[in-house]
Amino acid sequence: EDDLPLASALAEFLGAKGFVCERAASLQAARALLPLAHWGAVLLDWQLPDGEGLTLLPLLRARLPEAAVIVLTARDQITDRIQGLDAGADDYLVKPYDPDELLARLRAVERRRSTAQLPVLHLGELQIDLSREQVRRAGVPMALTQKEWALLRVLATRPDHLHTRERLQDALYGFDDDTGSNTLEVFISRLRRKLGREHIETVRGLGYRLVRGNAA
Repeated sequence: EDDLPLASALAEFLGAKGFVCERAASLQAARALLPLAHWGAVLLDWQLPDGEGLTLLPLLRARLPEAAVIVLTARDQITDRIQGLDAGADDYLVKPYDPDELLARLRAVERRRSTAQLPVLHLGELQIDLSREQVRRAGVPMALTQKEWALLRVLATRPDHLHTRERLQDALYGFDDDTGSNTLEVFISRLRRKLGREHIETVRGLGYRLVRGNAA
């Protein structure tokens, strides 16, 4: 999205709903992010400063075949919608749109793709089902807050991978004004109490990772 105020507002809105967002204002910027991307969904503006967003779809499908793609555009003709869907998008939303409608569509396409494609993560007695937002510990369901889910989404999508403090703090951005330096530690501590301390490892000065056990 090349409209920076719109992109910022949308990222803040989605962050408050538990999503971790990365932003790109051009095709070039998006291509630069792709090699290391682990996106579950992509909101793709049709008209970008350096070309049409639809031209990015083949690269997205090759690099992230499981990612849901919603095309956002001011074009409202039926032929445009058909072109977007035929190009490989999962859904199409005409600007201006209501953020809550976008959220509903995002969750719908995410569910359709992730339910079939994301396995339940088993870490000892812990079971994490991101597609259904369910966690069980020794068979007992665990209730998580939106902030806890925001962190767990990042950690569990790539278990055993080190996630930086900055990346995890981004997951909490937009919920409220509580952005003190110890905010991340507070919610990591809460997750540890619910999931088991052994499953979240601290890498001092760098960040955290979700591990299979015997963590410090």
